[in-house]
Amino acid sequence: MLYSAFFFGLISSLHCIGMCGPIAMMLPVDRDNQAKKVTQIVTYHLGRLSAYATIGLVFGLLGKGFFLAGIQQKLSIFIGVAMILVILIPEKRLAQYNFSKPIFKLISKMKATLGGQFKNRSYKSLFTIGLLNGFLPCGMVYVALFGAIAMQSPAYGVIYMLLFGLGTVPLMSSIVYLNSFLTVPIRNKIQKAIPYVAVLIGVLFILRGLGLG
Repeated sequence: MLYSAFFFGLISSLHCIGMCGPIAMMLPVDRDNQAKKVTQIVTYHLGRLSAYATIGLVFGLLGKGFFLAGIQQKLSIFIGVAMILVILIPEKRLAQYNFSKPIFKLISKMKATLGGQFKNRSYKSLFTIGLLNGFLPCGMVYVALFGAIAMQSPAYGVIYMLLFGLGTVPLMSSIVYLNSFLTVPIRNKIQKAIPYVAVLIGVLFILRGLGLG
């Protein structure tokens, strides 16, 4: 099931264009020195991947707890169904339930800190921007976290989220160069594939839980 994480990250990066694209385009990188620009972008992605690895560890531990409780198959089915429901339920309906409200102050502080980092071109600032970016609420990350839980292992939870993050790297890296080509109509057409991929992954988890191979 690990391979599904990278594939989902690759597809969901189309969603990232709208959510995190502006952050990537505003990165305080050196526009004249291409070699330095590459290392700066890599540093930004290392920050994002570190955030994904951290939450993958936490949710992998949660999954291990369910595994030790002996409900791994039921958990896999539940997660598969949850993935599908998150995609099928209209976004406006989900917006009625502010799941991030309990940590709203923390998120607001993170956004304020994130904004302040754009004034500095140091590698530390670029890493911090990526790190905070990775921790910001995102629907696609939530779906990926279901997969991390289903891994039922802290190590595999980390690997699952790292693969998901790596899947988002190519498009997030090239967004500055592709921005003129990725018009709104083209983005809308490509994004229509995201729900199908998420549902397919959800079905795979359900089949895994049912033990049908």
